[in-house]
Amino acid sequence: MPFQRNDLKFFAGNSNLELAKRVAEYMGMRLGDCQVSRFSDGEINVKINETVRGHDVFVLQSFSPPVNENVMELLIMIDAFKRASANSIAVVIPYYGYARQDRKAKGRDPITAKLLANLITVAGATRVLTVDLHAEQIQGFFDIPLDNLYSFPVFSEEILKLYKEEKGDLVVVAPDVGAVRRASKFAEKLGVPLAILDKRRPADNVAEVVHVIGDVKEKITLMFDDIIDTGGTLVQGAEILKKSGARRILACATHGVLSGNAIERIQDSNIDKVYITDTVYHKELPEKFCVFSIASLLGEAIIRIRKNLSVSILFR
Repeated sequence: MPFQRNDLKFFAGNSNLELAKRVAEYMGMRLGDCQVSRFSDGEINVKINETVRGHDVFVLQSFSPPVNENVMELLIMIDAFKRASANSIAVVIPYYGYARQDRKAKGRDPITAKLLANLITVAGATRVLTVDLHAEQIQGFFDIPLDNLYSFPVFSEEILKLYKEEKGDLVVVAPDVGAVRRASKFAEKLGVPLAILDKRRPADNVAEVVHVIGDVKEKITLMFDDIIDTGGTLVQGAEILKKSGARRILACATHGVLSGNAIERIQDSNIDKVYITDTVYHKELPEKFCVFSIASLLGEAIIRIRKNLSVSILFR
């Protein structure tokens, strides 16, 4: 009687097929045969064209715009794999949307990040793999194992290559107090000083930078954050850094959401270069933007999870 091996199978939704292909290539395997299309009325149609019975399935889907479409795609894919008798279903979410709705900032606010965690769990996911969650406490919203990867090793490797001769002039800048811990890790990895921008938020998607804490005069400043959405924080930060005497202004962010007129706003700003990863797919971007791939980081984490090896060792 034939015996079915418990193999690893890797699939992807439509949100970021390019990243999925790079991850599959790193792991030395092909992307699973799965079609995600639409019926004529707009409903999502998922077809898995190979057996997953008894296999460990990993499925990659980023919650980038259109966010709700991509969320629904993932939920339906999870359900399809569960009903096809997959042994386990790990979802790889490079960019976890709704992460900024992680608490009640004012009365009658929803906590949508928790709602999304519930939906993913109830759909049938057995594990979650993310990159740079906006708020680390979101890990506690899940009742299943979650691994939150950090992008700073990818950025530090690339930045040290590009600015090896000018490392002594580099200063990492946290664009607000909430980003200090993240920026501090990055500065420590690079071996350079840290500065902080004092920022206020008078309204949603509106930021006001007040002043700079730290020495940035005649320095190459590198603002480091997890998300570039409208670009307002970075642009205002760049203005303050310029007034404070910064020689060059760079920006790094894991998730380049770039909603609305963010690209044009950054193009017209004092920022000299923007470095992002490919957690959010963009067909093409202006020369001011440079994209680093996190495929090797995701691929290595998937391999380690599959083999029950440490993932945290990647960030020591």
